[in-house]
Amino acid sequence: MNAGEWRGRTLGARTVAYDETRPILYALAVGAAASDLDLVFEERLRVLPTFALTLAQWAPDALGAAGAFDITTAVHGGQRLHMVKPLPRSGELHMQARVSDVWDKGRAAVFDVAVESDYFEATWSLFAPGAGGFGGDRGPAAPPRPAAPPGETLTVQTKPDQAALYRLLGDRHPMHIDPEAAEAAGMPRPFMHGLCTLAAITLPLARRIGAHPTDLAALEARFSAPVFPGDPLTVTTWRTAGSTRFEATTGDHPAITRASARFTAPGSS
Repeated sequence: MNAGEWRGRTLGARTVAYDETRPILYALAVGAAASDLDLVFEERLRVLPTFALTLAQWAPDALGAAGAFDITTAVHGGQRLHMVKPLPRSGELHMQARVSDVWDKGRAAVFDVAVESDYFEATWSLFAPGAGGFGGDRGPAAPPRPAAPPGETLTVQTKPDQAALYRLLGDRHPMHIDPEAAEAAGMPRPFMHGLCTLAAITLPLARRIGAHPTDLAALEARFSAPVFPGDPLTVTTWRTAGSTRFEATTGDHPAITRASARFTAPGSS
């Protein structure tokens, strides 16, 4: 079975229940402070939209478990999220997942896993070395980097314990906590989840442009290099009509590229 034959395959449905503890833990894991009471205090709680991605992590995991690609070499290449309505502070979310597209990159394939619910739509792009060459479409080109000079630069300081906290939300791959597993994956030490890094950027980004982090309506990014817990990130931004484009680097290495965020609050465009 070649990679292209996975296009359109259903990955099933799942209902995930959670109480207020999980979105609070999530907020702390992606950088919220104890003083951010509307993110960490149940009596004032507003749920970060990117929390939805932890609830839907079962879908890309299911595709790997089904044998579509080698799970030891595949990486999370990109992410899209569109919010339909705010997440509840607690309750149940019913989700359905499918392989929406498979792109042929020659030596690799990119599997797009789409998850839909009444609250959000999300797509994981999974880069699978060795799975390409099946004669399929290469897929759409990446959006170009803005030609205009960047507007602002933010510094986001990641925390030494962020990966250890984030993995409690569902993605417990040992390379994010175990030095031996990280070394086996070709990394010098455990590194952060790409979705944790991306969500950590949205908090200060929202506040810089006058929005609240929970007003995130849409988010898109590509993951280019690992970020290690405790690393500072330099985030370069461009304000465009309706959204904010951004890139993040750690040291001299681009970590997140071709990214954009749209917030619904005034001042977000």
